[in-house]
Amino acid sequence: MNYIEDETFEKIDYRETPLKKGDYENCIFKNCDFSNTDLSEIKFTACYLLGCNLSLVRLNKTTFINNRFKDCRILGLHFEDCNQFAISFSFENCQLNHSSFYKMKIKKTSFKNSQIQDVDFTECNLSGSLFDNCDLSRANFDNTNIEKADFRSSFNYSINPDMNRIKNAIFSLSGLPGLLDKYQIIIDNNG
Repeated sequence: MNYIEDETFEKIDYRETPLKKGDYENCIFKNCDFSNTDLSEIKFTACYLLGCNLSLVRLNKTTFINNRFKDCRILGLHFEDCNQFAISFSFENCQLNHSSFYKMKIKKTSFKNSQIQDVDFTECNLSGSLFDNCDLSRANFDNTNIEKADFRSSFNYSINPDMNRIKNAIFSLSGLPGLLDKYQIIIDNNG
């Protein structure tokens, strides 16, 4: 197995030349196109992915430990197919639409300034996570642990308090409709 450390990969189209299987540690992937490729069984540790397209990538037993994704297009990924041991990552200015984190334990994950539309968080443990200025339209929270998660600056979410663990989660006053929409009540901000 290849071991690659402290390397920078820039503007590489991995659809034409697939990324070699191996362990990538403290590497930077900048403006690379991984779309529709197979990253199965590759290990990424403390890597930084900047401006990359990872749409529809296969992640069977892929390992992500302490990775940062920034300005990335990450559409339709099934993160639950990854190796779950020590999995950790953060997302900033990313498009994560139509992705899935089904049944994952990703406590204290940071999502900043990202589109998280139509994402499946069913039975996921997101306790202590940060959702900072994220669009959560049609994101599915069902039997999800969001205790101590911070949603103050996020919007368009619909979270049923009866179907999720929400103790000590933080919401803004403007986000209350997303917690009450199951009751089909009208909230008048003018009165």
